[in-house]
Amino acid sequence: MTAAITIITTKDEPRADSRELAGRLKNHHKNVMDLIERYADSFKRFGHLPFQTANGERRQGGGRAQRFALLNENQAFFLLSLARNSDHVVGLKADLIQAFSDARTAASARVTEYRPTYRALHDRVAELAAGSPNARWAHVNVNSAINKVVGIEAGQRRTLAAPKLALTITAQTVATAAMSGAQNHKDGYARMAVAMGRLQDALAVLDGPDVAVLEGGRHGERA
Repeated sequence: MTAAITIITTKDEPRADSRELAGRLKNHHKNVMDLIERYADSFKRFGHLPFQTANGERRQGGGRAQRFALLNENQAFFLLSLARNSDHVVGLKADLIQAFSDARTAASARVTEYRPTYRALHDRVAELAAGSPNARWAHVNVNSAINKVVGIEAGQRRTLAAPKLALTITAQTVATAAMSGAQNHKDGYARMAVAMGRLQDALAVLDGPDVAVLEGGRHGERA
């Protein structure tokens, strides 16, 4: 099973990296960029066509800056329309539909679920840390604890895919509930840490339980 296509969340809309699409097309990125530049006017009919540069990769370091494009959904499909319809390309189109659909789901959840649960959590932290000289760090520590459970780094929340975003929303909801009745931000953090530990244990079971152990347990119960 191929990995999901990475969709980049920009300020205006989700976009796909021309370098990844070239790799998925089993084509050289230079050839893909030649197509994009040759038909740039057609690509621009579907929206702004942003180009960026990134350092080239060489074993000895450095390298020429590589120019690439970030394509919105319609532009990405227009690019694929320029390729011959093989089984591979048809499969890539299906993967791209799924990737942009997931990106829209995540964007909707970010507005309707992530932001409200984030605000509720940090409003609670602010109440508990009111007057403390460490109020700022109380917020930072709570976010760090949640990031650890979800398995993300600082700064990645804005571009989370739907599954990780849903887990972050759940963790924020659990953390807020855990702080109910806390006396101060230290007490609140301690309660939240216990809840996050339990959530992490539950996720570990879902990620990969030892089937043999589970089967043995079932057999033991029947015996």
